[in-house]
Amino acid sequence: MSRRSPLPPPPPPAEIRSWPDRETLLADRDVVLGELVRMHVGRGRLGLLWMWGALAALGWSFVGTALIMFEETYDVFSAIGALVALVLGFALLVPSGIFVSLGLGRDRKVRQLLLEWGALDRDPARDRRLRLFGTSLAWLLMSFALCAVGLFACTAAPAGAAAEDPYGLLVLVMGVGLIAWVIGLIGITKALTHRRWVVRVLMGAASRPPVPAAGGAPR
Repeated sequence: MSRRSPLPPPPPPAEIRSWPDRETLLADRDVVLGELVRMHVGRGRLGLLWMWGALAALGWSFVGTALIMFEETYDVFSAIGALVALVLGFALLVPSGIFVSLGLGRDRKVRQLLLEWGALDRDPARDRRLRLFGTSLAWLLMSFALCAVGLFACTAAPAGAAAEDPYGLLVLVMGVGLIAWVIGLIGITKALTHRRWVVRVLMGAASRPPVPAAGGAPR
């Protein structure tokens, strides 16, 4: 796997800014915001989130299968197979959870940088490409659908379980449903957060006076 792109630095404090003029400031702001938006809600980020969710669901499927095998095991070979499935499950589940958690921490830093760089000035012409209405809508709709599927699995599994059904099967279905619900909730939160940033920082920037670069006057 390739290394993740490093985060851009925050804008320098007002007293040490060295942009020669406002146009240079706006150009740098546009480049940095474009990279930050891609890191936050780019199409690749949605695919990456779903990939980790799918690996976590696969890992939990192995764990659930192992529980079913432990329930129904009658010989040592079945027990060994259940143990192997359990190890494989945790080998997929644990790294997936770690990478999702790291991604959430990275998203918090990205959102803070988006606020700081967006607050430098306003540039309606360039900022239009940063709104990504279609991309954020895709995030919202696909994540909502995933949440609905996960919530249905979590509620339908115990409601429709029969007395003879293995306990491990119930754990398997509810666990996969919970993972889908969590991944969908993360996607919904990212889509709504991006939209709020667009409204408050990009579209709402008209009420703020531009911040002059060092040596330059606002226009």
